[in-house]
Amino acid sequence: MELLKIQQIEKYYGTRSSLTKAIDGISFTVNKGEFTAIMGASGSGKTTLLNCISTIDRVTAGHIFLDGDDITEIKGKKLNQFRRDNLGFIFQDFNLLDTLTAYENIALALSIQKKSQSEIDELVKEVARQLDITDVLEKYPYQMSGGQKQRVASARAIVTKPKLVLADEPTGALDSRSAKMLLERFNYLNRELGTTIMMVTHDSFTASYTSRVIFIKDGKIFSEISRGNDSRKQFFDRIIDVVTLLGGDVSDAL
Repeated sequence: MELLKIQQIEKYYGTRSSLTKAIDGISFTVNKGEFTAIMGASGSGKTTLLNCISTIDRVTAGHIFLDGDDITEIKGKKLNQFRRDNLGFIFQDFNLLDTLTAYENIALALSIQKKSQSEIDELVKEVARQLDITDVLEKYPYQMSGGQKQRVASARAIVTKPKLVLADEPTGALDSRSAKMLLERFNYLNRELGTTIMMVTHDSFTASYTSRVIFIKDGKIFSEISRGNDSRKQFFDRIIDVVTLLGGDVSDAL
């Protein structure tokens, strides 16, 4: 069932005398329960695309529909409420509040939604169990490893049960072991709980954990591949093949 619909969106930056077209007529859909990656070289438009979907940025033209609602038409307080109730965000630099414990960081979004304390406690403990961070709930960010911080940030993003989770380079600041643990947790959330995840990444290993990869080049969709029945290794090899077609050094593009 279709959850997200991107319809011929364009995004320009700059002035009339110096315009940059960051997104050039992109269209695609994402179904409920999909785990999708957006890939491309630096400057390809992938982060701009994520920012438009997340309502952080506004499109110049076109429409974005989330569960039937045209988010390009929502403004002001209604947009803030829509973002709070429907979207979850995971950032590369975690964005945890240093003066709050892991429990308090996760609970904050629920407090804003005016949930009762008993409901908050139940939901925080449930998501902590799902992401294997129960043992760090009383710790402050400075007491956690990078992997633990990112899993706490992920818990904060999904604890409100948003329709769509948006992740911007979630493994970018992690070592390989922590990245693998986080991606395995993402797979659990996606497969076992049906969480819909859209992730921007430059890393082929990270992308190989998803079910579909959309490649962006010069603000346009260059290619798209689905994992299907492939093993993760087979999907990884296919991702590398597309990156090679994109041009340039693989380590730069991915």
